[in-house]
Amino acid sequence: MIRNINDVPMETIEMEGVKNASMAVMIGRSDGAPNFALRSITVEPGGYTPKHSHDFEHEVYVVEGSGTILLGEKMHDIKAGDVIYVEADLEHQFKAQGGELRFLCMVPAHRSCGEPTPGSEGGVS
Repeated sequence: MIRNINDVPMETIEMEGVKNASMAVMIGRSDGAPNFALRSITVEPGGYTPKHSHDFEHEVYVVEGSGTILLGEKMHDIKAGDVIYVEADLEHQFKAQGGELRFLCMVPAHRSCGEPTPGSEGGVS
């Protein structure tokens, strides 16, 4: 399977603590991926993802734009080309600065407790 990042429709993230962010599952469980899901997330200028933590890690690649990421209690500047490791159970939040921030986020298809990871479904055939 080959898919272009610009061809997968983005869906608004509807949850508490989010402002002007959307997501597309590039590859997920519905595509037959047994272990990981790759998500594309866009945060509009002035927007942010929820401040949250969970029992799985993230591997993140910033595709375009710039912003900040909260990791625990420390804020870091991020920009296109940066790679970020978010540990399991670490509170984190992405914010866009200036223009749009777009990043790819890899998560396990299942949580450590065996349940599906939120946002690991989807994709298009």
